[in-house]
Amino acid sequence: MNVLATSDSSARFVDLDIEAWHWGALVVVLVAMLTVDLLRHRDDKEPTPKSALLESSVWVACGLAFSVVVLVSWGSTAFSEYLSGYVIEKSLSVDNVFVWAIIFSSFAIPLRFQHRVLFWGIFGALVLRLAFILAGTTLISRFWWLLVTFGLILIASGVKIIRHRDDEGKHERTGAVRLLGKIIPVQSEFSGHHFLVRKAGKWVATPLLAALVVVEVTDVVFAVDSVPAVLAVSREPFLVFASNAFAILGLRALYFLLGDAKERFHYLSHALGAILIFVGIKMTASHWYHLPTEISLAVIIVILTAAIVFSIQKTKREQLTT
Repeated sequence: MNVLATSDSSARFVDLDIEAWHWGALVVVLVAMLTVDLLRHRDDKEPTPKSALLESSVWVACGLAFSVVVLVSWGSTAFSEYLSGYVIEKSLSVDNVFVWAIIFSSFAIPLRFQHRVLFWGIFGALVLRLAFILAGTTLISRFWWLLVTFGLILIASGVKIIRHRDDEGKHERTGAVRLLGKIIPVQSEFSGHHFLVRKAGKWVATPLLAALVVVEVTDVVFAVDSVPAVLAVSREPFLVFASNAFAILGLRALYFLLGDAKERFHYLSHALGAILIFVGIKMTASHWYHLPTEISLAVIIVILTAAIVFSIQKTKREQLTT
């Protein structure tokens, strides 16, 4: 491990001697996990709350287990950066879950097919995130003023999330379906769990493919927020991608666990907005002042914990008054 010692703002972040085999090993692990998940759900069974809770717990355990690998391999600084990135991405991705619920509802996607859409949606998200991360770290290392630009974008996004629209995701649906319709005809009927079917010698898209396109489009929108947010706590592409990957891999199980629980988390949007505003301020000022990653992680955990506690208390008060 090598820690930079220049006057650049990136000197405060860990710089790892990552070799090609590290990336190869990470990709192999991720592909193996995706394969196991795909095989487990190949029969299109509707997930139960119990199975969703178990799977979500396993995914979180995998993400935390990798943090131990980082700690043993590269030390406490890398561990703090990975864990901070993981917590940020995991918390911000909860908003994806609620948007997915809107998308599937608008397309009337049966519950038993939703996992298949999300599987390939997350597979595509991993590829897009890697491209965003490599581009982002390269640009920031060359143009320091992009820190201020990204920071201001995060602050604006935080304010937008606090004001949270109930119809978020519907506008992306209209545009994405219109774009897909220009490429291939889209039918209104389902054909099992197939994304494409042959009709009269021509390929036709099913509502599952249309939903998949919207999921990918919305992930690009969310990535504009989440990738810069993680770059605020780490500039090492390997750590940033790993934290993103392990966080979003468990989103399918989290969706089936929390997809209909939005009303119970009254202050979640406020917490996510506050986190984006906090990391936006951190990133904007990072060229001149570096807030230790451990403090950033503590602040984020406090914000999330407060949102959960206050949401539970409000739910209990509402139940008592009804």
